[in-house]
Amino acid sequence: MNRFETAERALRTAAPHELLDAVRLVLTERYDAADAELFMADYSLTVLQPVSVAPHNLESVPVHGSPAGRAFGSQTPYCEDGRGRPARVHLPVSVRGDRLGVLTVTLNGSEAASDCVAELAEIADALAHEVIVAERDTDLYLQARRKDRLTLAAEMQWHLLPGRSCSRPEYDLACQLEPAYAVFGDNFDWSATSDRLMLYVTNGMGEGIEAALLTNLAVNALRNARRAGIPIEDQAALADQAVYAHYQGRRYLSVLMLDLDLATGRASVVDAGSPQLLRLRGGAVERVPFEAQLPLGMFEETDYVAQDFAVEPGDRLIFVSDGVHAVHSPKGETYGERALARAIQSTRLLPAAEVPRAVLRELSGHRGDAVAADDDALVVCLDWRGRTQ
Repeated sequence: MNRFETAERALRTAAPHELLDAVRLVLTERYDAADAELFMADYSLTVLQPVSVAPHNLESVPVHGSPAGRAFGSQTPYCEDGRGRPARVHLPVSVRGDRLGVLTVTLNGSEAASDCVAELAEIADALAHEVIVAERDTDLYLQARRKDRLTLAAEMQWHLLPGRSCSRPEYDLACQLEPAYAVFGDNFDWSATSDRLMLYVTNGMGEGIEAALLTNLAVNALRNARRAGIPIEDQAALADQAVYAHYQGRRYLSVLMLDLDLATGRASVVDAGSPQLLRLRGGAVERVPFEAQLPLGMFEETDYVAQDFAVEPGDRLIFVSDGVHAVHSPKGETYGERALARAIQSTRLLPAAEVPRAVLRELSGHRGDAVAADDDALVVCLDWRGRTQ
């Protein structure tokens, strides 16, 4: 058994809360490592939080401007020259494009880093898959992701999400919610098969726990209908009925739904409310208008109609909630399409996973750093490459 297989077996057989201990032992014995540390990206994507407890008490490190953050942002290993001290290798910990964090390995000798970095990267990948499985049975990694306490509404919303990013040969998809530790009504959901990608962007009315409960009901109603294999217009109708049956029109939520054929780039879209879609194509940003239909749950037995929509290779699609496009500055100026277009243009060279957070930083600047957000803000970025035959 080679040393990578030893590491893989150690991870598979370790208790859910002991994954890092298992990795440390293998790296020490088989890779001449002095130490290893796992950092998880926090909910706001601003810091990397250490997983370890005593005696490995470490402080969080910033995503921007740190060696570990460099590996996280680039999604490639980054080696620090030891210059006479043990070298450090920072390795992205990701699953199918979903960026979880960074594994930092301290090696005895800088020359060792270049010899085994590829194998260490594979170990980091294996660790990422095991972390996802382990989160079913332990809170250790979820606790490490938070630098502040989540509100109950935010706890419910983050638990509802499928992930924060994903990658396939046809596309890259990434999303971010703000305020990360106090979000209540906005949400995104997706599901992919070999042939299709379904993406939903929702914006629930209200605040706090009531908004989170409304969104949970609607998202699970949409999932229930989707998993029954019915078209998106009927998914919307069934979710509309579920929300109306519970709230009788007192509460409702907006949703923008997209069902994308991965082979052709043809899509069906249901626009039921306030989320908007902007497209970056050929260097130009434009809003894509759809026929506006009623939000889910506003009236009893609403019928929905899907519209056709085409995506071309190279397109970047940006979905935003009204907490983005309707935000006001301290002078009362609406953020609007023009400012959004500038933000999308300024982030055009960034990978999809970096775009939502970058656009939300632009939004914060418009609102004013001293002004607290009074609504959720959601940005979803979809980079479409298309399928090569």
